[in-house]
Amino acid sequence: MNEDSININKFISSKGLCSRREADRWIDEGRVKINGKIATKGNRVSPGDKVSIDGKPLKTQVKSIYIKFNKPAGVTCTTDRRDKSNIIDYLNFKERIFPIGRLDKNSTGLILLTNDGDIVNQVLRKENKHEKEYVVTVDKPITEQFINRMSKPIPMLGTKTLPSKVRKIKHNVFKIILTQGLNRQIRRMCEFCGYKAVALKRIRIMQIRLDDLKPGQWVYLSKQEMEQLKPKAAPQSVRTKSSKPKSPSKGRQKPFRKKN
Repeated sequence: MNEDSININKFISSKGLCSRREADRWIDEGRVKINGKIATKGNRVSPGDKVSIDGKPLKTQVKSIYIKFNKPAGVTCTTDRRDKSNIIDYLNFKERIFPIGRLDKNSTGLILLTNDGDIVNQVLRKENKHEKEYVVTVDKPITEQFINRMSKPIPMLGTKTLPSKVRKIKHNVFKIILTQGLNRQIRRMCEFCGYKAVALKRIRIMQIRLDDLKPGQWVYLSKQEMEQLKPKAAPQSVRTKSSKPKSPSKGRQKPFRKKN
């Protein structure tokens, strides 16, 4: 094995096209070639190899992009352009990016997007137990019993949730901090406790906060936020100006409307 070679999925993600998981899907679909031959999972790329996707060669260098976005309800966290509500078309960003993780279509708030496939593993790897904070509105008054039960492990999807931090802030609104990301976790937790989540907004990922971003707005991550996101090796090519904070991009702030 060439010591300078790397796995094909890591090679693709390093070019800012997608996450490693998405790269694996492209490989399974036969869309990736190495030196003209269809690639398979586990193939490695050595210096001088030519890699193409859908017949188009990959660019050799891509600047890293990291942004935070206040996702409105009705936008789906997918790069699949066949989904008319996909987040990529909504943002209409000039360069190719993809979301880190996801929020339910009906949920709102903080979502991070990047073209750095390696950072996805840093944020989403469950062993890291990164905190994510939400504000949740439910369909009836919150009781002390509800708060106590939501704080403890709840059976779900063949496993149990990890203990969470829950605090009541209004008669039917609470904050919750999770360190895992099961499918529709908070909504399922509420249902288990006899409640229905009618509104869910994420306000923090690790120490990156939504702050005063309005729905539909995005900004590049600041230098300080990048240190939280990637503390060991923040890339030098981060596109942000910490000395002169950039105003949020207003982009499309109108409520999302699905086209007929």
